[in-house]
Amino acid sequence: MAKAKPRMVDLKTMRIAGIILLLLVLAATVAAQTGQNQTPQNQTRRTDGQTILVDVDLVNIFFTVADNKGRFITNLKKEDFRVFEDDKTQIVTNFSSETDLPLTIALLVDTSGSIRDKLRFEQEAAIEFFYSTLRRTKDKALIISFDSGVDLLQDFTDDPEVLSEAVRKIRAGGGTSLYDAVYLAVTEKLAEQQGRSVLILISDGDDNSSRISLTETLEAAQKNFITIYSISTNSTAYFGSREQDRGDKTLKRFSEETGGKAFFPFKLQDLAVSFQDIGEELRSQYSVGYRSSNIKTDGTFRRIRIDVADKRYKAKARNGYYAPRASAAASQK
Repeated sequence: MAKAKPRMVDLKTMRIAGIILLLLVLAATVAAQTGQNQTPQNQTRRTDGQTILVDVDLVNIFFTVADNKGRFITNLKKEDFRVFEDDKTQIVTNFSSETDLPLTIALLVDTSGSIRDKLRFEQEAAIEFFYSTLRRTKDKALIISFDSGVDLLQDFTDDPEVLSEAVRKIRAGGGTSLYDAVYLAVTEKLAEQQGRSVLILISDGDDNSSRISLTETLEAAQKNFITIYSISTNSTAYFGSREQDRGDKTLKRFSEETGGKAFFPFKLQDLAVSFQDIGEELRSQYSVGYRSSNIKTDGTFRRIRIDVADKRYKAKARNGYYAPRASAAASQK
C-alpha cells in the first residue's frame, strides 16, 4: 500500500482547508505537466498579468567564499572561479555578486516534547533574527512548527512584528515529523518563489513519525534549489546520546547537500549567534550560471564543484542538481 502524503495545517485558514487542498492538487497537476523548477526547458509563466519567458536551460548556483578563518570574501570576479559538473569544466555565462538579492525564508521550529525546555531561547533568537535580517517590501518569511503534525503558524509576510507574534505563540507538543515538515515547506511554500529561497531548521534532527523519507525530502529540496540551514539543539544537552549523534548527522546532511550550513551551538544562548551567522552568509553570496555540456535528459543527479583560483579561499555550494527527464512522448520520437 502506498504511503499517504503528509499534510500541513494552516491554523488561520482551517475553515477553507478543502479549497486550499483542491488548489494544491491542481497546482501539483500543472507542475507535473510543465516540470516547473525541475526540468531545464524554456517555460512561460504569467506574473502580474504579463507573460515572462524563463530560460531554465541555464544552471544557476548560489555559493559563498570564505578564508581559512571563516571570513566571507565578497570582492572576487568571474575569472577567479572554475565550475565543474561531474568533473568536467563548464563555461560560465552568468556571474554576479548577490549581496542584495530578495530573500524568501521559511523558518521551521521543532516543537516536539524533547525541546520543551529550550523553546524560550529558540523563540527569542528567531525574533531577533527577523528584526535584524528581514527588509520590508523586499524580503518575506513564514513560520512552521512541527511535532507529530505540521502547522503553518504564519504565512509569508515582510512584517517582523507579525512574525514575532506567531513565534511567541509556539507551544511544545508530542512526536517529531521532521521530514514531513521540510518536505511540505519545500513543495507547498518555497518551490514557486522567486529570488533566493532558504529554509532555516531548528531541531534535534530526530524523526519518529514522518511519512516521507529522508531521501525523498532531500531530493525535493535539491530539485527545487532550496538551501537549508540547520541549527541543532543537541549541543545544549548535558549528555550526548546515540540519538543526538544521529540527529546531528541528519541536520548536517540536509545542509551540506543543499549548499547551506549546519550550526551546533554549545549553549542555548548561542542560538542568536547562529542566526546572525546565517544572516551574514545570506548577504555574502555569489551566483554563477552555465549551460551544461551534458545534454542528456536522463534525470540523473549531476555533481557540481566550484574551485577558487586563490587557494587561500574555499567556495561552498550545493553538491549538485537533477537533470531533466525526457517525457515518454518525446523519447518515442
